[in-house]
Amino acid sequence: MATTIQVSKDLIEKLKARKLYEKETYEEVIWDLIEDTMELSEQTKKDIAQAEKEYKEGKVHTLEEVKKKLGLN
Repeated sequence: MATTIQVSKDLIEKLKARKLYEKETYEEVIWDLIEDTMELSEQTKKDIAQAEKEYKEGKVHTLEEVKKKLGLN
């Protein structure tokens, strides 16, 4: 169910400034703001911890190494 809300001119200007592209809706802008404040899921926290562990263990490749392996140089 859609509804209408009233916002000040100042807030509209702030929302306009946050648009990533011209046709982005204010609803999309607001959802992006809400998403930025949401807590990470437990799975995401586990994935981040795993990635940090692999990084510390040196299980990483530079962009140049990947390009070379894929023949993109």
